[in-house]
Amino acid sequence: MTGETNLDRLLKDMTPAMDDDTYVFCTDVERELIAANIPPLSRFEEEEGPAFIITKPEAERAGIPFTYPCRKITLHIHSSLEAVGFLARITDALAKRGISVNPFSAYYHDHLFVPTEKAAECMDVLHALSSGESS
Repeated sequence: MTGETNLDRLLKDMTPAMDDDTYVFCTDVERELIAANIPPLSRFEEEEGPAFIITKPEAERAGIPFTYPCRKITLHIHSSLEAVGFLARITDALAKRGISVNPFSAYYHDHLFVPTEKAAECMDVLHALSSGESS
């Protein structure tokens, strides 16, 4: 097993960083992505069809329908895929502030996709969690 599992250490040592890009979610657009030479940030196979995350400017340029304009915040700490409660604590704190979040766990880090207009507030919540303050 690799990565941190201690919840207190995960929260204290995480360093959230917001990506400069605005991302969007879309589905059933694989042909359009290929035609426009757009490599998705993420692809996930769902029963209904593939779901993609791409940048908003790419979607607009290619005329691809999308939803949920958001910012990606990466939690820079190597969290274990077996860590218990890390995202639960974060999503609970965000829910209390009325901030929706679409978390994505990858091998080394967890990533949060939050509405563009709530991204700065989300960063405040994450910094408060990291410093031990209640959000």
